[in-house]
Amino acid sequence: MPVAEIIAIGTELLLGEIQDTNTHYLARALRDKGIDVFRATLVGDNAQRISALIREAAARADILITTGGLGPTVDDPTRDAIALAMGVESKFEPELWRQIETRYARMGRNPTENNKRQAYLPLGAHGIENPVGTAPAFWGKIGTAWVFCLPGVPREMEYLLQNAVFPLLEERFDLYGTIQALVLHCAGVGESQVDEWVGDFETYPNPTVGLAAHPGIVDIRITAKAASLAEAGQMISPIAEQIRQRIGDAIFGQDDDTLEGTVIDLLRAQGRKLLIAGDGSQSALFDRLAAIDSHAILRIESGENQIQFLSKALHRKLEGNAPAVGLAVSLTQSEQARRNRLEMAFITDLDPIIETRQYGGPDGNIPEWATNTALNFVRISLLSHPSDKE
Repeated sequence: MPVAEIIAIGTELLLGEIQDTNTHYLARALRDKGIDVFRATLVGDNAQRISALIREAAARADILITTGGLGPTVDDPTRDAIALAMGVESKFEPELWRQIETRYARMGRNPTENNKRQAYLPLGAHGIENPVGTAPAFWGKIGTAWVFCLPGVPREMEYLLQNAVFPLLEERFDLYGTIQALVLHCAGVGESQVDEWVGDFETYPNPTVGLAAHPGIVDIRITAKAASLAEAGQMISPIAEQIRQRIGDAIFGQDDDTLEGTVIDLLRAQGRKLLIAGDGSQSALFDRLAAIDSHAILRIESGENQIQFLSKALHRKLEGNAPAVGLAVSLTQSEQARRNRLEMAFITDLDPIIETRQYGGPDGNIPEWATNTALNFVRISLLSHPSDKE
């Protein structure tokens, strides 16, 4: 299988002004074609630095894809950087200029002199017409590496990847295989505990199994390289089943499943509504649930922040409203211990279930950790205390 690298170009990416969604899309699309992505890099709008990265990547990879830097302004340096990396001059391409003029004419506009920069290509490079934008893409070779330079606008990049780059790659490489992944999501357990449960699978060469920790969640990724989607699925399925048997209810979903989506599904299945009261730390929790089904939840305003008072307030609200359940949340911080204490109570018509969790990780992760921990607490409580409807 060929090896690819991705270089995302743009100072705005390094400044955090926009998010690099292009690399995410490219990595998934290349994976689905059976192409291994070994490295992805961000670089600013500097022709010398881009050129150095291009040469380094071309020495390692079979395929190199860049995004961005193809606009008409002086700070769009990709064309110049590729010419430097190839050791050639750039040449004006009349056919590219005709394409640019045609595209602008369709929009009822005229290109400026600056747009002529977009019609220059390094000698030996080949233009790729862009029917969904104004910036032509291009490709060329540096050593044995095939280099494709695509626009940074996601819609344009995605179109050209699927309709121009992949057909060219299929002519030059035996893209018979695929790389597929299944991600199992766990909550309520730490990464080290999950590692103990599945560590033996992590030594497998194919499928591979790896862990990724997030605040309050651990992902288990099972990745298979195979000749077809069906074969990859057959390789992944038995591993996933064994992991599910070992971990049980700590797994709340897979791939695009979310904790909030799982909680809403349980509430709907049980015919229940969730009433939430807290000290303000529950706002993100409420917002994530409401984004899926605002009718399934209700926020209860309370001037209290201690869990026992919040629980009593919720219990009073639940009287005469049996299908509903309540969640009380209180998040406090111990300055001396530098740990955050999350108290949660799940309220039904029976005695409340109260749990306390502590977190000593980075401060920036506290809101996400608290929200995910509380969502998982509701999920487990609903599973262990189903309604009569079920």
